[in-house]
Amino acid sequence: MNDCCKSSAASQRSVMRCPICNFKRKSVQLITLKALLIPSALERLDPEASFAFCPNSSCSVVYFTEGSFFDKGDLKVPVFQKDEAPNVLVCYCFGWTREKLFKASQQNVNPIDQIRGHVQANRCGCEVNNPQGSCCLGNVTEIVNQWLGKIEKA
Repeated sequence: MNDCCKSSAASQRSVMRCPICNFKRKSVQLITLKALLIPSALERLDPEASFAFCPNSSCSVVYFTEGSFFDKGDLKVPVFQKDEAPNVLVCYCFGWTREKLFKASQQNVNPIDQIRGHVQANRCGCEVNNPQGSCCLGNVTEIVNQWLGKIEKA
C-alpha cells in the first residue's frame, strides 16, 4: 500500500491541541499544507513549524501550530470534517462525495473495495489531496456504514 495510508511512528508521537477549540490532534505533513493552502495563506506558512489538523466540525481552524493557524477559508478545497454538504469530497483522490457514496450504497456498489484497490495499486495521494493529510478510507467506511444502516432500517 502507498505510504499515505499507513501511519508513521513520528505522526503517532506528535500530539497538539487546537488553539481555538482545544481539540487534541496529531501532526500533518508540511506537504499537505503546501498543496492545499491558497496563495495568500501559503505566503504566511512557516515551513519550519510543525502543524496539526483539527477535525472538529464546529471549529473553523483546519491547521494549527503554536501561535498561528489556518482556517477553512485558507484552503483550496472544502474540508470533509467541516462541511456537511452532499457534494463535498470524502475521498479526495478518487472523487467520492457523500452523495456519490450514498448512491453507490443504494446500488450495492462497494466504494471501499474500489478505493482500497486503487490504494493497493499505489494510486492514492492522500498526503497532498486530503486536507487531513492521511488516508480517507476511515472516513469513507464511516459514511458508507451510516448510509447502509439507514437503508437497512428503511
